[in-house]
Amino acid sequence: MREERIEVAGVPTIAVGEPDAEHVVVLLHGFMMEPGDLAPFAHSLGLRAWWLFPEAPLPASPRGRAWWHIDPDRRLEALAIGPRDFAGQHPPDLPAARELLGRFLDDVVARAAGRPLVVGGFSQGGMLLTDTLLRAPRPVDAVMLLSTSRIAFDEWPPYLAPCALRGVPVLISHGRADDDLAFATGEALRDCLVEAGADVTWLPFDEGHEIPLPVWRAIRKLVQRVGAR
Repeated sequence: MREERIEVAGVPTIAVGEPDAEHVVVLLHGFMMEPGDLAPFAHSLGLRAWWLFPEAPLPASPRGRAWWHIDPDRRLEALAIGPRDFAGQHPPDLPAARELLGRFLDDVVARAAGRPLVVGGFSQGGMLLTDTLLRAPRPVDAVMLLSTSRIAFDEWPPYLAPCALRGVPVLISHGRADDDLAFATGEALRDCLVEAGADVTWLPFDEGHEIPLPVWRAIRKLVQRVGAR
C-alpha cells in the first residue's frame, strides 16, 4: 500500500492507502508514541481505506510525542501508586489540543467528501478525541476508543444530553492487566457513552496497555460495517 507523509490542516500526518479509497480512517497515537508506531497495521489489515495517522504537537520524554504535556517525573510517581484515571484532570494545554484536532478533523471531513469516516484514538489520543467530539461534533460514522479514559469529566454533562455520539457505533477496548490506565477507567468510559446513547461495542482483553490482535480484528470489522452517509 502507498505510504506518504502529508500535512492535514498543518498537522504532520502519515497517510497509508489511496486518497480516493472507499473509507477514510483516522487513528491518533498515544503518549510517548509516534504515528509510525501504528502505521504498519494499516498495511496488514487489508482494508480499502485511506488511513491518516496525525502527529501530536509536543515532544514527550523519554521518546515520542504528546497531545498535551505530561511531566515525566510526576507520571512515574503516579504510576508507582497504580494505574491512573484521567477523568478528574484538566491539563492546561488540553484546549489548544482540542483546537488543533478540531481543525484537523474539519479538513479530514472535507477530504472524505461523504465517504464513510471512522475516527479513533489510543490512550491519550483517545481521551483527546472523545473530549473533542463531545464538545464540537463532527459527522463521523464510527469511533474507536482504545485503552483510554474520560478527561475533564466534570465538564461533560452538558454535552452528554443530547450526545453527539447517540446512535454512533463506538468500539471501546481495554486491557484487564493495563498498568498505565486502570481497567475501571475503560469501564467508566463505556458506561458513560452507553448511557448517552452511543452504540457501544465493549472489548475487554487480558493483556496490558496495548492494541492486541483481537482489537485490530474488531477495528477491521467496524470499518467494514459502516457505509456511506
